Amino acid sequence: MSNQPDPHAEQLAYWNGPGSEMWVTRQKQMDASLAPVSHALLGHAAPQPGERVLDIGCGTGDTVLALAAQVGPAGHVTGLDVSAPMLGVARTRAEAHANVTLILGDAAAHPFPEGQADLLFSRFGVMFFGDPVAAFANLRTGLRPGGRLAFACWQPPAANPWVQVPQRAIAGLLPPAPPADPGLPGQFAFGDANRVAQILTDAGFSPPGFTPVTFAMPIGRTLDDAVQRTSEFGATGRLLAGQPEAVRSAARDALRATLAPHASTEGPVALPGRIWLVAARAPGPA
Repeated sequence: MSNQPDPHAEQLAYWNGPGSEMWVTRQKQMDASLAPVSHALLGHAAPQPGERVLDIGCGTGDTVLALAAQVGPAGHVTGLDVSAPMLGVARTRAEAHANVTLILGDAAAHPFPEGQADLLFSRFGVMFFGDPVAAFANLRTGLRPGGRLAFACWQPPAANPWVQVPQRAIAGLLPPAPPADPGLPGQFAFGDANRVAQILTDAGFSPPGFTPVTFAMPIGRTLDDAVQRTSEFGATGRLLAGQPEAVRSAARDALRATLAPHASTEGPVALPGRIWLVAARAPGPA
């Protein structure tokens, strides 16, 4: 029996624990932060009235509701997520929507009704599979022949100042972190477009297209909020988790000094974010 950690199981535990906290407690702020991504991805996916959509990693329901509005009463949106806390928020938000079904489950293994969906959609929900080829092959079974796949994923960390700037600010306060394995599931696991293309074609999809998008990623409503969010949540927060209070205090000071030039009285603290919009099709006539 192997004692090696199971990356997929770790992701399931994370999103039912600390990973869901900010999404649940700051749902409105998170939706606002990612509104440019949602807008770009919805335009790219182009859901049509009457279509049936699978929203993978639907979280607290922001994209489910947007999709439901676009497909209308003749269409249907099924949202699926592994996070019970986040899906609980989504259920409350979607109560009045007759064309929405929400499922707590693991998209990598969920038994989707075969060949029924017109569109497989995901905003940052497909980078966490332990075996991404097998997971996408399973997802493909839910699409009709020629059905569309459209998702957003982050470009590499080095292309995302909203992650790099805070991490550089605290780098001198912590021991050097080992290099991240880009093949492990996680937020930036799909940064390499060539790797993603190989995963999707191995899973039976058409060769995908990649559209780069750059947007202003809000990291806090104010400077104080940005310092709190970056020090407690996300990639920088994970680096500081468990550190002595003296280190955390010094990190907050360093973050404040680094982020202050990006603060404004006219809007949130924001740094550039870069994503891929990925599009492919299941085999068969469009």
